[in-house]
Amino acid sequence: MMETASLILELRNLYPSLTAAEKKMIDCVLEAPDEAIYLSISEMAERSKVSEATIVRLCRKAGLAGYQEFKLRLARDQVIPEENLHQALVGDEDLKTLAQRISEDNAQAVINTTRMVSLPQLERARDALLAAGRIDLIGVGASGYTAMDALYKFRRIGLNASMAGDNHMQMMSASMLKPGDVAMGFSFTGSTRDTVHVMGEAKQAGATTICITNHKKSPITQVSDIVLLTAVSETPLRSGALTSKIAQLHVLDLLYTAMAMQDRERALENIDRTASAVLNQLY
Repeated sequence: MMETASLILELRNLYPSLTAAEKKMIDCVLEAPDEAIYLSISEMAERSKVSEATIVRLCRKAGLAGYQEFKLRLARDQVIPEENLHQALVGDEDLKTLAQRISEDNAQAVINTTRMVSLPQLERARDALLAAGRIDLIGVGASGYTAMDALYKFRRIGLNASMAGDNHMQMMSASMLKPGDVAMGFSFTGSTRDTVHVMGEAKQAGATTICITNHKKSPITQVSDIVLLTAVSETPLRSGALTSKIAQLHVLDLLYTAMAMQDRERALENIDRTASAVLNQLY
């Protein structure tokens, strides 16, 4: 990680995939994380009204050795506290307050996503994309626009990237991939059926699969060799908001810059060539 990843961010990321009992414990922790770090496992079980076995199981799902590591990671979070993302809008904010809150949310999404991104996974993604004979970019709806931005960025530095807008075309294209090729899927929820199915087809064809998603235990991660995580919470009112796109674009920018710096001379040459190709389109 760029630094020790925030446990609270990871718990939020895991939340949709947890059982009802595990969610009860997380809710208890998030209500008062500064108190939770001092509770024994028995006290935590009593306060959250779950079994100790549930707590141990949750720790394992979070990739922790046990409850003591859980408390240690939680204590570290208190040194760099996380802001509540997308606090519920109560409906009586004036425009100035609303603009300030949305701006803070968007900035916090970048900060939190930076803490979630795994450097080893980012490095693997960079190397796979640079070595790829062909890259398929996959996304629909709002995430489709992120995939289109990836297409623009990757072509600028000379990568053989393409994107089919129609899901059937995406599926057919994925079926023609081969080992050494890459399929990169974008899905905030990680549960977009069209995108997951295309990624599965690409993986079956032997391609390396990379995803950018907000949910660690979502279906898209099950068909992805490399997982790059964002850290955003969305309310129903702001579902599909710019915040989730900013987080995706931030990860994409980290990846794009890492690729350009890895092969700087080639990247600069291709940027000059592609810029020259469209120069006559300017007044």
